[in-house]
Amino acid sequence: MGRAALDAFSADPAVRTIGLSRRAPEDGCPAEWVQADLMDRQTLASDLHELGPITHVVYAALQEEPDLITGWSESTQISANVEMLRNLLDALAQNRQDIEHLTLLQGTKAYGIHHGTYKIPARESDPRFIASNFYYDQEDLLKARSKDAGFAFTVLRPQIVCGFAIQNPMNALTAVGVYAAICKELGQPLRFPGGPACFQQATDAGLLARAIRWAGSEPRARGETYNIANGDCFSWPTIWPGIAHRFGVELGVAHSFSLARVMADKGPVWDTIVRKHDLRPYAFNEIVANWQFLDFTFRHATTSPQHSIVSTIKARKHGFHDCEDTEDMFARIFDQLSDERILPGQDA
Repeated sequence: MGRAALDAFSADPAVRTIGLSRRAPEDGCPAEWVQADLMDRQTLASDLHELGPITHVVYAALQEEPDLITGWSESTQISANVEMLRNLLDALAQNRQDIEHLTLLQGTKAYGIHHGTYKIPARESDPRFIASNFYYDQEDLLKARSKDAGFAFTVLRPQIVCGFAIQNPMNALTAVGVYAAICKELGQPLRFPGGPACFQQATDAGLLARAIRWAGSEPRARGETYNIANGDCFSWPTIWPGIAHRFGVELGVAHSFSLARVMADKGPVWDTIVRKHDLRPYAFNEIVANWQFLDFTFRHATTSPQHSIVSTIKARKHGFHDCEDTEDMFARIFDQLSDERILPGQDA
């Protein structure tokens, strides 16, 4: 999400774009860069001191637990994510930054998807789920701070954001491509490892970036929350044959299993693929930081939620009409990942 937002804002020569993260920027990053740690309250304000005026903030930071799914309900995960946002707001205030707008990014955990299937379709007016959630605490903090400081904010809730970023624990589409490439290298068919078919939605990272730009300039978006998705729905088992064809691997019979377990020892196989196809030398645990998210997305476990559909009508009524064909998006991103030597090409 952050990478897509940087690309979108940097494409406008009238906008000065600044990225902030603990890691150094990737080669070719179009934005200015601040290497800082949102957990380091003592130095964060000084890291921001020389930046000059900042008008808009896109908050895409996220701290996850090693046990990803269980971690979504842990108090340590909740407190860490609230602390990071609080530290950033404090640092901006200490530097007398009178920001105009902040975009906060959430997701369907706001509707309790990690506890089971929610009401379909979910709407932004639905009440909060009973369980603790850092989304709620961050939002409450932001409401209080924005009221005191006089800036506006907008909350966006995408589903299964598809793009690419190193060490992203929820990089679903890249993980699918890595799984397919490993199956091909091992001479294995591409088995769908998930549960029964269900309907889900996805969000193109570029579309989300356009929604972020829209929210930062649309008066009706001030203080509002919007579901953001491509506009259609899909089912993994239905599109699975096309994925197998895309990577030139035999389609296997569906077989439910945990990728988090099965892929744990496949690092050496990925290293072989990188050398054989002259891919960029990302380590296995960099390119897919956590396979648990794919297990969750594929609905592997019998306790997993099923359908996941949100209404995007509110955003459309307020002026954001962008949409994307999800299957076309999958094909385009797979091509992009091949062109950038992240995944093997179609003819590899």
